Amino acid sequence: MSAVELVDCGGGRFSLCGELSFHTVVGLLARGRDMFAGEQSIELDLSAVTHSDSAGLSLLIEWLKQAKLQGKSLRYISLPPQLRALADVSEVRQLLSPLA
Repeated sequence: MSAVELVDCGGGRFSLCGELSFHTVVGLLARGRDMFAGEQSIELDLSAVTHSDSAGLSLLIEWLKQAKLQGKSLRYISLPPQLRALADVSEVRQLLSPLA
């Protein structure tokens, strides 16, 4: 099992590094909620995500849902190819990258 890290880069910018899988996303939902709490506009860089499965995709969608319910904006940047492919197959790509 690989590690995953959510890093606060300041100013509402965050970075997610490592593997997003069934085994690694368990603690990320609450950690993200806590880290995003003080921000109205959140930008999450996914360029350092090395692998993702459907659990990782579900996490990203859940974070979007939470942000919307709280009146916040959340934007994902640099979606890795594997996440884009999962989002395409699941027909949710527009949720993750509305401009792509």
